[in-house]
Amino acid sequence: MNIKNILYNLPEVKPPVEKKLAFNTKLKWTLIILGAFFILANIPLFGLAANSLERFQYLAIILGTDFGSIISLGIGPIVMASIILQLLVGSGILKIDTSQPEGKRYFQGLQKLGVLVFIVFEALVYVLMGGLQAGQGLAGVVIFQLILGGLAIMLMDEVTTKWGFGSGVSIFIVAGVAWRLFTGLFQFIGAAGENCLADFSNTPCAGAVLIVLQSVINGAPREALLAIATIAVTAIIFLAVVWAQSLKVEIPLSYDRLRGYNVKWPLAFFYASNIPVILVAALIANLQLLGGLVENWLGRPTIFGGFSQGQPISGFAYWLGTSNLLESLIKGSLQGIQIVQAFSHLIFYMALSVLFAVFWVKTSGMDASNQAKRIISSGLQLPGFRKDERVLEAILSRYIMPLTIMGGLAIGLLAALTDSLGALTSGTAILLAVMIMYQLYQNVAQQHAVDMHPALKKMAA
Repeated sequence: MNIKNILYNLPEVKPPVEKKLAFNTKLKWTLIILGAFFILANIPLFGLAANSLERFQYLAIILGTDFGSIISLGIGPIVMASIILQLLVGSGILKIDTSQPEGKRYFQGLQKLGVLVFIVFEALVYVLMGGLQAGQGLAGVVIFQLILGGLAIMLMDEVTTKWGFGSGVSIFIVAGVAWRLFTGLFQFIGAAGENCLADFSNTPCAGAVLIVLQSVINGAPREALLAIATIAVTAIIFLAVVWAQSLKVEIPLSYDRLRGYNVKWPLAFFYASNIPVILVAALIANLQLLGGLVENWLGRPTIFGGFSQGQPISGFAYWLGTSNLLESLIKGSLQGIQIVQAFSHLIFYMALSVLFAVFWVKTSGMDASNQAKRIISSGLQLPGFRKDERVLEAILSRYIMPLTIMGGLAIGLLAALTDSLGALTSGTAILLAVMIMYQLYQNVAQQHAVDMHPALKKMAA
């Protein structure tokens, strides 16, 4: 059977008939998918005996999931299939012309097939490697549930892409970050499961805002200062990312067939977007996961890492991670080894963010050569120069690689500082949330300004 026949007949969500959906229709389907996501994230896996992945909650944010739920795979299969396929196409190993309808359809079919393969593969790995330990004789049941959850996420992502705002991958990440920020601020259920609101003066709260109120009532200035510092760090990082996200270099261009009509081709400061920091965070999480699995298997710590109550205390896992320096400073327990650890974490994040940024730009068609081809094919050219792809490539080369390196360093620095200063959630999560929300806002403002509610139209103006 022809491979194209298989790819073109994979199950899919029917696209809308209209070329442009109304704002209310997109809003409705986005909210429906968000509601379904939160419901599935709160359905625990039947037959789960132990959840060794609980200690990797920061990875759960990146994967848009909650480990131990039916959607424990999250967007992992979608992201892995997408990254691998884009690298293969961008590097020229797979010859697919995505500018043509046939090539685009073939690419999407390959991507969906890759997602299905990774759903099954990751479900098997999670259970058979002991990340999600099933009860006696229930391994098959847990794997089946994980596969169902993975298929649900895949279809929900497709619904959002075709009928809602942005993509499901972006929506799920933002939803996870927003939920963790909200609980970080207002969580009233303590570590032992007690409700602090029932006895506010004596039962410790978990949310930063409630901790401030509780500390003021009980006369505990140090705890109040720590909670306020956590909120302040999170707010400052948010503002810094928003500011950096708005930085860009604009290349003036003109249409060769429309004299006097000029446009600007923007090159963002974060030129490789959030891909570098996602890859670095995923690499750290996988190394720590490997260290934990090897330690459980051998019964002793190894060079990969030793763990105590889910926290790395030795090996690579320790030096790649970080601790809350601000909390230690306020409590007067800051040690020199914590500063060294934070420095190694910072160097690792910045160096690998640059490496991944350069690698991504060179292999995903974002380099100067491919950008010049894209601009020329769009009917644009540099004003004052003859229409020559080599001239345009030379101009773009002055900006693209420096932006790639500086943007990689900056995004690695922001993520590492956020981790070390103890924000309400990880630095990677905050970076992802701000970037995704910024892109989502632009999408809403540019494409749906006409049929939005008057109040929203005024905000987007």
